[in-house]
Amino acid sequence: MRYPLRPGLLVILLCVSIGTSTQGTEPKTIGQIIRLDPALDQLLPENAVIEVLGDGFAWSEGPVWIPSGQYALFSDIPRNQIVQWKPDSGISIFRQRVGYSGPQPFTGKEPGTNGLALDPQGHLVACCHGDRSIKRMNEKGEFEEIVSRYQGKRLNSPNDLVFHPDGALYFTDPPYGLPKGYDDPGRELDWCGVYRLHDGHLTLLTRELERPNGIGFSPDYKTLYVAQSKSEAAIWKAYPVRKDGTLDAGTTFYDVSEFMGKLPGAPDGMAVDAHGNLWATGPGGIYIFNPEGKVLGRIDTGQRTANCTFGDDGSTLYITADMFFCRVKTTTRGIGFSDWE
Repeated sequence: MRYPLRPGLLVILLCVSIGTSTQGTEPKTIGQIIRLDPALDQLLPENAVIEVLGDGFAWSEGPVWIPSGQYALFSDIPRNQIVQWKPDSGISIFRQRVGYSGPQPFTGKEPGTNGLALDPQGHLVACCHGDRSIKRMNEKGEFEEIVSRYQGKRLNSPNDLVFHPDGALYFTDPPYGLPKGYDDPGRELDWCGVYRLHDGHLTLLTRELERPNGIGFSPDYKTLYVAQSKSEAAIWKAYPVRKDGTLDAGTTFYDVSEFMGKLPGAPDGMAVDAHGNLWATGPGGIYIFNPEGKVLGRIDTGQRTANCTFGDDGSTLYITADMFFCRVKTTTRGIGFSDWE
């Protein structure tokens, strides 16, 4: 049944259909901050809370902050939507059918976009599960494919991505977006790789991880962190980056396999602050590591926590946690925000 829309009603309906905004109400909070080392007090204020900005999403992922518009975007993967959050107006739909644009209904559970990022020119770039590709939004607001194949074979389902200052795109390619996952008959590559795309050339950097997921650079871009979400080897690896952009052999940065199945979630997305601290989602929320791999504390959302990114002036950590979109105010800054002071 259709009803005529009154002026101003459309935004309300959008919020109901894709998630409830808490804009203009008493802030809702979830979870807790777990402090394991006094050094965490230099990164998170004593009164830090996990504030809910929106909820009701099917599976929120891949947040990115858009400095030119002062708003956040994130993926609701099962609904094949990119969602927008603005401080003054809350939640709305930004784009639909970017992750999967095919004519037939998608038979899997995760057709939409996953990781989102900005390239060095400020264009939005999206990992697209259903279309098994990575796309860039052009000046007209249209998404154009920039990579979908390695040596003629289709990628699995690009998951997360990060840019080097030289313009190179690094990304992970696990099978989570395929209708039948690892055992999908449509797979054309028999591995799950970490790749580098530079000047139109795609390089396979490593295929040693069976379930590569989140990815991020250290502040000096000399180390690439990659999360693995495999239950039996739930780890983060640190790879030295060579001058030509390829990787040396990696070492295990941290292992949380013992917590898999005991706490909600798995190693997934990550963000790195300007001091080199790694804010990485895993079982039990977001682990906060110093550059040496010591756990300083955890942002325990109580949910399967997918990803995080720094936004605003660089000191706010935006978080996607299952059905929730949240934020935590910190006293540090993400990489790259010093340029916007």
